[in-house]
Amino acid sequence: MKFLAGLALAVAAAQAHYTFPDLIVNGKPAQSKDWGVTRMTKNAQSKQGIENPTASDIRCYSSQSAGSIAEVPAGATIHYISTQQVNHPGPTQYYLAKVPSGGSASSWDGSGAVWFKIATTMPTYDARQQLTWPGQNEYKTVNITVPKATPDGEYLLRVEHIALHMAMQANKAQFYLACSQIKITGGGNGTPGPMASFPGAYKSSDPGILVNLGAIKPEQYQPPGPAVWSG
Repeated sequence: MKFLAGLALAVAAAQAHYTFPDLIVNGKPAQSKDWGVTRMTKNAQSKQGIENPTASDIRCYSSQSAGSIAEVPAGATIHYISTQQVNHPGPTQYYLAKVPSGGSASSWDGSGAVWFKIATTMPTYDARQQLTWPGQNEYKTVNITVPKATPDGEYLLRVEHIALHMAMQANKAQFYLACSQIKITGGGNGTPGPMASFPGAYKSSDPGILVNLGAIKPEQYQPPGPAVWSG
């Protein structure tokens, strides 16, 4: 009986976690199969998140490159399909990093201060006066728009959801993330920034990572990382 109870708890824990294998661009799948343009993450089977925001896996958590590069028009709306319900409270954030000249999104590792944030989400109160975020309890991440001024070229697109249900303890926030290989077309002449590196952008003590959700109001939440570049 103890074994069965433990097994049930393990299954329930796995079902509460998630990965983002499929990118959707302007309402259409950007790939023909899971992990087609998104680098398979190390938690593809376990679904476990990262708890140390300074670990090297915080960049892309990837175990291998994807087989293809998706074309994404500047100004497109994008989101990801989740393998499980994104049921934990916390923000969803999107970043881009431009591949250096002569490189390829299929092989570049995204190292250095090259990442800029293009979207984040903020909480509101639910009916019980608890903090809730856009996209919570859905099987997909929130829709965001790629800034029209983003310069053309190949990029890594990074999505993350930060689960904050245990974040009142250090290194107990959980990061669920993935990186897709994309090529932006029809873009502009914007100058993205500020730039950040992964690891480097986050600390365990950041107020958006070490936080008691029961002790703050929605407008007091501070998403970790740089300011959003909107173009």
